[in-house]
Amino acid sequence: MRTLLSTLVVFAVVTPALAADEFFIVRDSTTKKCTIVDKRPTGTTITIVGSGTAYPTRELATVAMRSVKACTEED
Repeated sequence: MRTLLSTLVVFAVVTPALAADEFFIVRDSTTKKCTIVDKRPTGTTITIVGSGTAYPTRELATVAMRSVKACTEED
C-alpha cells in the first residue's frame, strides 16, 4: 500500500512537469501590440491572433508572429 501511494504522489507531481509547453501569439486591443504568452488568454482585451493555435516552442511562435498581419500592420 505504501508503494502504491508513493507511486501516485510521484506521478501527480511529475505529470504536469512533462506536459507540453504551449505558446500563443496574442494582441492587446488597447495597445494594439502583439506578444507571445505561455497561457491561453482569458480576458476580453487580449485575443489570440494568427492561426489561433498553440505553438510548441517560443521560437516557432516568434517566427510565426512576423507573418501575422495584425502584428505587422501599423494602426
